[in-house]
Formats: sequence, C-alpha cells, structure tokens
Amino acid sequence: MTTDKNSPIGVFDSGLGGLTVVKEMGHYLPGEKIIYFGDTANVPYGDKTASQLIGLADNIAGFLMAKGVKAVVDACNSTSAVALEFLQKKYDVPIVGVIEAGVRGALNQTRNGKVGLIATRATIDSQAHRKAAEKLDSKVEILGQACPLFVPLVEAGKVNTPETIKAANMYLAPLQRAGIDTLILGCTHYPFLAPLLKRVLGDGVCLVDPAENTVLELNNLLHGKINESQALSFSHHEYFVSGDPAAFKEVGERLLNAPLGAVTQIPGDKSMKAVP
Repeated sequence: MTTDKNSPIGVFDSGLGGLTVVKEMGHYLPGEKIIYFGDTANVPYGDKTASQLIGLADNIAGFLMAKGVKAVVDACNSTSAVALEFLQKKYDVPIVGVIEAGVRGALNQTRNGKVGLIATRATIDSQAHRKAAEKLDSKVEILGQACPLFVPLVEAGKVNTPETIKAANMYLAPLQRAGIDTLILGCTHYPFLAPLLKRVLGDGVCLVDPAENTVLELNNLLHGKINESQALSFSHHEYFVSGDPAAFKEVGERLLNAPLGAVTQIPGDKSMKAVP
C-alpha cells in the first residue's frame, strides 16, 4: 500500500454516477485529492457480461494505480458486484465497493423487512445485494428491479423530464405494490434522480444512497493515512474519461451545480485531449 498520506484516491464508474461518491468524500474526507475515471465510451455497464465488467474494471484500476493512488473506490454497482474480489486480490491498495454499504444502510432503515433495490440488469442478475443481505440478516427480503433507462437518462442530464418521470413510475410500481419501506439506490447515477424518486414513492419509503457508507468504510481503511490539509473542491480534482470530455464536464457541472476541474480523454489509443 502507498504510505504517503498525500497520495490521491482513485474513484471510477461507468460514467457520471461516481460523482455522487466524490460529493460524499468532500464531506468526510475533504482534504483528499481525487483522481476520477468515467468510462463514458462504454456506458452503460448494465448490459455487459461479468467477464466484460471484470476486464473493464481491471483496465481502469490499472490506470489509477499508475497514477499512484493510495486507495480506490469502485463506485459502480455493476463492477462492484462481479469484479471487486478480483481487484482486491490483484492490487495491493485498499479497494472498496458499494454493494455491502448499500445493504447495511438499508438494514438500518427498514421497519418491515421489505427492501427494494433499483439497479442495472447486470447488478440485479448478480444477486450480490441479496447475498449480502442473507449474510447480515436473513429475515430481510431484497426485491430487485432493473432500470435500464435510468443511466442513459442521467448521462444525458435528464433527471426531471417527462421521459424520466414515465420511467420512474414504470420501474417503481412493482416495488410499491410489494410494500417496500426502504429503497436502495443500487447505482451511483441514481442519487441524481432522488428528488423525483421521492415524489413517486412518497414519504413512507426511505431512500438509501450507498455513497455515504462507502466513504465511511474508506475512512476506516485509511486510518493514519488521511490527508487533513485544506478542504478541496470539485475543481481541484482530476477527471479522466474514455468518451467525450466536453459532454462529461457540461453535464457533470449541471448535475452538481459546481465547476469541475479539467477533464481529460483517455481513449483506447492512449492519446490525450483535455477540456480545461
């Protein structure tokens, strides 16, 4: 493990969604420099096979390791579900995912033991949340719902359009009929939809964003190696994408309502194109 507490922390996701984790890191680890990678050329990840997801996650983790990170957050539920154990065995820095964090948060909130899960098809099919819940509390029921339209809508910045509202009503209706009282946002893109989801579900359902618990877990792992210097803003971090850097910057800043730092494209040929 990198011992220099001033080394950055790597965060990766299929696209913009991991910025919700970066936002939580700003609350709990404000002095940490972050190197972010969004695989926007391959988003969404929900239609990928397990082997494809492992390969993509491994490539990105290798890129972040070359940047000298002291820890990595796999902010993508799809890769956390199938690739996290592989990454943890291959690399010698702490790597945390978002699956168990979301389940723990839901178990702390549910009153009737019926927990809804909205996620990509790859995450739902992995059964990772259900397996985690069985280990922690076998009496809790995890009811999954794949939401394939949500990630493309968020990537396009459409978080409160008629199209998004229609999709939310369609996806949440079966979970409402099942009587859930808690909903895990099983994709880091989904917190950008939280206001809409709360309107559809009403006050009786608690939304669980795994980002907070994930960052708290990272905080524990970095004990003694936390950078406690002056707090950094979104604009101080480094952002890398495999797709269009201008689109990432424009939509990311609109969703966060804050400026980002430079966004650099790292396509397959490893050439670089920066958007300041």
